[in-house]
Amino acid sequence: MKLCTGTMMATAIIYSAGDAQATSPDEIYSTYETYDGQDLELTVDNSGTHFTIWSPKAEAAKVLIYDSGRNSTPIQTIGMNKSEHGTWRASVPGQLYGKFYTFQIKYDGKWLDETPGVWAKAVGINGKRAAIIDFANTNPEGWDSDKGPELKNINDAVLYEMHHRDFSVHPNSGIANKGKFLALTEQGTTNTFGDKTGIDHLKELGITHVHILPSYDYNSVDETQLPSNQYNWGYDPYNYNAPEGSYSTNPSDPSTRIKEMKEMVKSLHDAGIGVVMDVVYNHTAQNDDSNFSLTAPGYYYRHREDGSYSDASGCGNETASERQQMRDYIINSVKYWAEEYHIDGFRFDLMAIHDTTTMNEVAKTLKEINPNIFVYGEGWTAGDSPLPVGQRALKDNVSAIPDIAVFSDDIRDAIKGHYTDESDRGFATGKPGLEETVKIGIVGATNHPQVDYSKGNNSKKPYANSPKQVINYVSCHDDLTLTDKLAKSLPEDDIKARQRAAKLAQTIVFTSQGTPFMFAGEEVFRDKKGVHNSYKSPDSINAIDWNMKHENADLFNYYKELIKLRKSHPAFRMTSSEDVAKNLVFDDVKGESGLISYSLKNNANGDVWKEIKVVFNGSDGPKYIKIPKANWIVVAEDGQLDAEGLGESKGGRLMVAPRSALILGREK
Repeated sequence: MKLCTGTMMATAIIYSAGDAQATSPDEIYSTYETYDGQDLELTVDNSGTHFTIWSPKAEAAKVLIYDSGRNSTPIQTIGMNKSEHGTWRASVPGQLYGKFYTFQIKYDGKWLDETPGVWAKAVGINGKRAAIIDFANTNPEGWDSDKGPELKNINDAVLYEMHHRDFSVHPNSGIANKGKFLALTEQGTTNTFGDKTGIDHLKELGITHVHILPSYDYNSVDETQLPSNQYNWGYDPYNYNAPEGSYSTNPSDPSTRIKEMKEMVKSLHDAGIGVVMDVVYNHTAQNDDSNFSLTAPGYYYRHREDGSYSDASGCGNETASERQQMRDYIINSVKYWAEEYHIDGFRFDLMAIHDTTTMNEVAKTLKEINPNIFVYGEGWTAGDSPLPVGQRALKDNVSAIPDIAVFSDDIRDAIKGHYTDESDRGFATGKPGLEETVKIGIVGATNHPQVDYSKGNNSKKPYANSPKQVINYVSCHDDLTLTDKLAKSLPEDDIKARQRAAKLAQTIVFTSQGTPFMFAGEEVFRDKKGVHNSYKSPDSINAIDWNMKHENADLFNYYKELIKLRKSHPAFRMTSSEDVAKNLVFDDVKGESGLISYSLKNNANGDVWKEIKVVFNGSDGPKYIKIPKANWIVVAEDGQLDAEGLGESKGGRLMVAPRSALILGREK
C-alpha cells in the first residue's frame, strides 16, 4: 500500500495518426523496435559529449543545452539524427561538464514539452533539467572499497523502515543536518537526556539494514522552497535515477545530492548496516507530462480499451513492465543504483503491478552484481490491471518468483487487528479466533502439517516455497503506527498495558520464520497522533521525538534484546519449508483461546540450543502451560526479555502472564 500525491485521470496519447489502423495499444507497441544499449541519455568521453534517446515514433528530436538548472534560455540547440532500433543521437565536441540539458521530440505534428529524459542520472533543482557532471568527483573517500554487510540469506536481516525527515528533523534528535542524507553520517548525537540518536541509535538497537523511503527525485516537494518544510513520503516518481534534492544540503548543485547520498551509504556501511531502497516503478507522478510520455508517448503505460490510463496503482496510471523497453528500464535502473550507489536491497512498491518475468530478471541481475543483495515487495495492487492475474508478482504467485519476498498481511492483521478498522483487536490485544492465522505467520506461510490454512483470515493456502519469501511485520509507514493502533483498539488501557501488547506483538514477529521488519521509532513507542496516512502531514505529526527513548527505555531495551536473541539463534531463521515442518512443532493447547505454544527442536538450523520453547499469551488473563522437565534458560517472561537469560527453570506447570511471551531454551 501507499499514498499518492495526486491522481491525474487524463486520457493518454497512445498512438500517432500513422498508427491509426492498429486495433489496440498492445498491438501498436509490440511493433516498436527496442534498444538494449548502455549508452542511453548521455555519455561523455575523450571525443565529446553524446546524447541518445529512445523514441521510435518521434518525427524529429533535439537537445537543448543550458548554462543553469533553471530560469535561463538555451545557449545551444542541437538537432538529433534518427539512428538504429528507435533511437535518436547527437554529439558535440568537448566535455560539457557543468552544463544542463533537455530533450524535445516532435510527435504527431507537434513539439512536445522539454524533458530531462528517462535516464537522467544528475539533475538540477526540481529535476526539470538534466546535468552533465563527472561522477568520479562525487565519490567519497574510500568509496572504491566500500561494501555493505555480508548476508547469507534474506532472513538473516533485521529491516528498519525510515523516512529521512522523520528520523532526524525533531529538535530533540541532536542532529545538525536535519532531514538530510548527511543526518546518517553524524556520530555522537544524543537527545536531551544523553541517549544515543541517529546512526549510533541504529547500531545500539542492532538492526542490520535500513529501508529508506523513496530517495530518488520525486515530484511533490518544491526544492526552491525548502524553508517551508514541505513533506512527502516520495511515492510520486519524477526522475528515477537521480537522488531527491530536498534531502541534500544544496539541491541546485547536481553533484551535491549524489555525493551526499553516497556519503550516507558509506557511513551506514562503515557501521555494518546495509541500505535498502524503496523503489516505485509501478507508476509515475504525471501522466501525459511524465518523462516517459514526453519521449515515447503511451508506450511505457498500460491502457484501458478506451485508451485511458489503466490505474492499478490508484495514482492515475500504471507502467507496463511486460513491454521490453520498460522491462529493460526497471532492470537497468536497479542495476545502476546497485553499482553506482552500492545499494544492498530493493523494496518494490505495489510489486504485483509488475510481471513475474521482470521481477525474476531483476533478482537475477542484482545477484550477479552482489550476492548479498535481496529484493522484496508488496504482493498486491491498489486496483485491477490488464495484466493477467497469473502473470502478476502477487503474494499468491510468490512461488513463481523464488528469489523474492513478499510482505505478510496475514501476521500483520492477525497480531494487531485489521488495518481497515482502527478499533479492531488482534491476537496480541485479546481477540479470540486468530490463533491459526498467527501460526501461518509463525511458519513463514509455508506448508506445515499442523497449520490449518482453511482457518486463515487472509490466506487459505500456503503460498511461500520457503520462509525466505516472507517479510513479517505489524506496522510500517502506511496506516496507523503500532502505538496509535494500540491506543485506538485499547482505549481503556494505560501506556504500560499497551506497551505489554507492543512487546508481545513484536516478539511474535521477531521469533517467526521469515524476515522481521519494523517501522522506525516503534522501539521508542513513536506515534503519529492518530493520523493514518501521513504522506504529506507536517513534521509535528511525522517526526520521531527522541526524548521518548528516555521515557520508554524499558521498551527500547526489550527491542534491543529481542533483536539480539534473533541474531544469536539461527533456529528463528530456518531457510527451507522442510526444516520448518520438521523442527517447528506446535503443542496441543486443547483449543484454548489466546494461547499458542510451540518448540524449535533438533538444534534447528544449527542452533546451539537443542530446543527452544516459545509460548504466546494474547489474552487478558494468565495461562498455564506444561513444560518438559529439563534445565531451561528463561529468556522472556512477563514482559521482560534478556537474550542471555533472565534466570533458570526446571520446567513443569508454568504460568504465562497476560499479553506476554514465555521463551525458554535448553542445550540438552
